[in-house]
Amino acid sequence: MDAGRSSSSSSRYPLKETILQRKPSRDDLDRFIPNRSAMDMDFAQYMIAEARNGKENPLSNSPAKEAYRKQLAEVMNMNRTRILAFKNKPPVIESLFPEQASSFNQPKPVKPRRSIPQTSERTLDAPELVDDYYLNLLDWGSNNVLAIALGNTVYLWDASDSSTTELMTVDDDTGPITSVSWAPDGRHIAVGCNSSEVQLWDSFSNRRLRTLRGGHSSRVGSLAWNNQILTTGGMDGVIINNDVRIRDHIVEKYEGHQQEVCGLKWSSSGQQLASGGNDNILHIWDRSVASSNSTTQWLHRLEDHTAAVKALAWCPFQSNLLASGGGGSDRCIKFWNTHTGACLNSVDTGSQVCALLWNKNERELLSSHGFTQNQLTLWKYPSMVKMAELTGHTSRVLYMAQSPDGCTVASAAGDETLRFWNVFGTPEVAKPAPKSNPEPFANISRIR
Repeated sequence: MDAGRSSSSSSRYPLKETILQRKPSRDDLDRFIPNRSAMDMDFAQYMIAEARNGKENPLSNSPAKEAYRKQLAEVMNMNRTRILAFKNKPPVIESLFPEQASSFNQPKPVKPRRSIPQTSERTLDAPELVDDYYLNLLDWGSNNVLAIALGNTVYLWDASDSSTTELMTVDDDTGPITSVSWAPDGRHIAVGCNSSEVQLWDSFSNRRLRTLRGGHSSRVGSLAWNNQILTTGGMDGVIINNDVRIRDHIVEKYEGHQQEVCGLKWSSSGQQLASGGNDNILHIWDRSVASSNSTTQWLHRLEDHTAAVKALAWCPFQSNLLASGGGGSDRCIKFWNTHTGACLNSVDTGSQVCALLWNKNERELLSSHGFTQNQLTLWKYPSMVKMAELTGHTSRVLYMAQSPDGCTVASAAGDETLRFWNVFGTPEVAKPAPKSNPEPFANISRIR
C-alpha cells in the first residue's frame, strides 16, 4: 500500500520532485537586478537611523519633525492610492445637440417577439363548400368584405360588423361556382362558373352587370385582376385577358398549358403574370412581349414542380420574387427570380401545398396544406425556418385570403368551415387603405 501511494505521488507531481532532487548549477542561476524606482530612499534611511537610536516614535518629539512626517505621509498616500484604486465612472459626454442628450443615456428599445396565436379567432360554417383542389372559391376585397362561394351561391361576409349577405345564385346548369375574385375597387366582383361563363356583379346594388362568354369551352377555375383587365383561366388550358370596359372583351390569349389552369396571379406592377396548371407547369408571361396575332409567347416555362401548381404568391418587398407551391406528389415551395427564370430555393414541406400568402409587414410566408396534417405553416424568409404551425381544420386547407390591412388570414377547408387567424400580427404603423377608384369599371353597366 505504501509503495503504491508513493508511486501515485511521484506520477502526479513529477516536475516538482525533479526540481527538489537536482542541485542547481551555476549556469542555471540568473542575475537579479533590483528595481528601487518605487522606493523612497530618503524616508527609509531616516527611519533606519531613528530606529538605531531606540525611539519607538521618533518623529513625535519635534514639531518640525512632525510636519516633515505629515508631508511624507501625504506624499506616500498620494502614490499608494493610485495602486489598484477604484475610480468613479467617466462622466457622460454631453451632446453638442441638446435634443440628442437623452439618447446617449437611454438604451435602445428591444422589439418584443410577436406572439402568434395557435388557435383561430373565429370559426364559421361553410356548408356545400366544394372540396376541389383546382378551384378558387375565397377572396377578401379592399372593402374589407370576404366573398366565398358555397355550391351555387356567393355569400359576402362584412368584417366590419360580421354581417352576411347573399350576393347571387346560379342555376344547376350554370353552377356550381368555380372561382371568385374582387376587382381592385372593392365594389365589383367576378364570378367564374362551371358552365365556362364569367359574370360581373356590383356588390353595392347586388346587380349583375354583364356576362363574359365565348372565351372558354369548360369551367373557369381561376381569376386575376390587373386594373380593368380580368384574366381568366379555364379547364381547357387557355388564359384570356378580358377588358371589361369594351364589348369585344377578349384582348389577349395565353396558350401554353396542356391541362387546367388552376393558379393565376398578376405582379404588383401589372407587368408579369404567373400561371400554374395541372400539367405541373409554371409559366411567367410578360405583357411587353405581346405578339400581333393576339397569342402571347411565355417569358419563362418552368418545369421543376412534379405536381399541379396552384399556390402562387408574389413577394410584396421584392417585385421579381415569386413563390409557388406544388400538389400532393410534389409538396415543395419554390422561389423564383422571374426576370431570369432561376429557381432560388426549394423547400419540401412534407404535404400538399394548397395556397400561399406573404406577410405584408414582415419577411414571412404562410402556406396552407392538405394531407396529412391539414395545417397552416408560417415560415421565416429567407431561412425558411418554421415559426408556427396552426391546426384546427380536419380536412385539407384549400383556400386562403388576406385582410386588407394584412393582419388576418381567412382559411376555408374541405371540412366546410371558414376560420380566421391573427397570424400576421399588427403592423407598427397602420397605413391608410387606398381609395377606391370605380372609373375603370364605369362602362360595364352600359354593356349587355
